[in-house]
Amino acid sequence: MSSQFQGVIPPVITPRHTDGSIDTSSLKNVTKHLIDGGVSGLFVLGSSGEVPYMTNAERELVVSTIAEANAGAVPLIVGANEQTTNRVIEEARKVIDLGADAIVVTSMYYAIGNAAETETHFRSIHAAVDKPVFAYDVPVRTHFKLPTDLLIRLGRDGVIAGVKDSSGDDVSFRQLLLAAKDIPDFDIFTGHEVVVDGALLGGAQGVVPGLGNVDPAGYRRLFDAAQAGDWAGAAREQDRLADVFEIVYAPNGRVSGGAAGLGAFKTALQLMGVIESNTMSQPMLSLNDDEAATIRTVLERNGLV
Repeated sequence: MSSQFQGVIPPVITPRHTDGSIDTSSLKNVTKHLIDGGVSGLFVLGSSGEVPYMTNAERELVVSTIAEANAGAVPLIVGANEQTTNRVIEEARKVIDLGADAIVVTSMYYAIGNAAETETHFRSIHAAVDKPVFAYDVPVRTHFKLPTDLLIRLGRDGVIAGVKDSSGDDVSFRQLLLAAKDIPDFDIFTGHEVVVDGALLGGAQGVVPGLGNVDPAGYRRLFDAAQAGDWAGAAREQDRLADVFEIVYAPNGRVSGGAAGLGAFKTALQLMGVIESNTMSQPMLSLNDDEAATIRTVLERNGLV
């Protein structure tokens, strides 16, 4: 097991007031809710934080607010989300100044690149910043799947500290775990919510679950059971979390896929009294009262409200 980053590191949601402005009070509540739930770290400015929709000022406000609320309790792993290398470096330096302990970087997007350019991209970022760099494999957003051989080469050379895998490609994920077994301090995280027990059994160091915003303690119990070798217990907790995950289907096609999942997490946290509003970033639609009632039913049967 790695000695750097491991465990449960949820991608923190970004609460907004009904007028659309960042709700810093609710964001502090979310941070406390996660830390009290036993998380091992916080992933800030990720997809679940609605980072593509944020202005630069909003990004800075979110990172500084979470850093203040966290007060050094757990590591902050912060996304440096920009299209190309120099823009990522600029963003990375900014979030490091605001308190990031590590940064998370995707391949280039909008710009059209290839594997060779992607390798240069990561090596240039590593050379320019003084914090660990994690590769974020999320082809649904970048339209480029990070090749396993590239990730392993970057890991062996110390360019990246690990991988946050949201590719949805379980075969590739397992191949990455196998190929990385002998790389020291190389942390591999799954972004899956519902197959975490399998990922940990395969050798993953941890999980970055959007649903962890709602039930961080559940994911902590799952991780602890896996660490103890109690795979039956881990499976039971995973089965329960898979039921909690049913909240993302409440909109039933009324809103976009992104708004459905993130809206469900926000609505659940609103029902739990953690945040004030389930308002989404424009132009995404927020979930309505009927959808909230469906989500409440799921939360009630799992003892979350």
